[in-house]
Amino acid sequence: MKIATWNINGIRAREAQVLEWIGREQPDVLCLQELKATREQVPPALAGLPDYWSYWHGERAYSGVALIVHKRCCPEPPAFTHPAFDHETRIVAADIGAVTVASVYVPNGGKDYGAKIRFLEALIAWAEGFQREGRSLVLCGDVNVAHRDIDVHEKERKATVIGQLPEERALLDRLLGAGLVDLGRTLHPDNAEYFSWWPPWRGMRQRNIGWRIDYVLASAPVAARAVSCPSFREVGTSDHAPVVATIP
Repeated sequence: MKIATWNINGIRAREAQVLEWIGREQPDVLCLQELKATREQVPPALAGLPDYWSYWHGERAYSGVALIVHKRCCPEPPAFTHPAFDHETRIVAADIGAVTVASVYVPNGGKDYGAKIRFLEALIAWAEGFQREGRSLVLCGDVNVAHRDIDVHEKERKATVIGQLPEERALLDRLLGAGLVDLGRTLHPDNAEYFSWWPPWRGMRQRNIGWRIDYVLASAPVAARAVSCPSFREVGTSDHAPVVATIP
């Protein structure tokens, strides 16, 4: 199974890029974040992809997530759900076989840091429920936290900046402690140039001066099968790159 996550920073602005990329990569599951569009505003070519079931959960010009599932994985449309802590259209989940896959967009925290912390705490509690019940979870998306210094280019490291704060990193530790494995770092343990977001100025993306804040986190039994999880810096014009995990 090929599971991808991509903060596309405006689905209407990236319609052609997303369509081309889906056609080329043929992911089994695609998790999108930061749609900046209501369901009615999603371009028809994306909302009606013939080979996929899709669910669009967004607000006008702000936030939003989508979950797109290939029909080869689910002959019948899956039930798309939202945990009770969802706010500002930031999470959608679906059962795909024996695995629950979720697309998540954690608040940045710049305007309301407390809301970010509350969301992360609720996300941890939700993931812990899967661990207690022995159910498999794959959590994909923009978590807006760089887990370790290696996940930030040395020119961007600053322990007092939101996204790198010790409290946030501790919460990400707790999320991983809920039985989840960070596939990107597990498969790229020493790669200090493995990023997924770049500040949109001064050629930061071209120079690869970025942060790793987009993740595929999977329950241990699923993670044990993962064989790759690259970040595609060269794809698209969003400030984020798609991250794609392949799990046979």
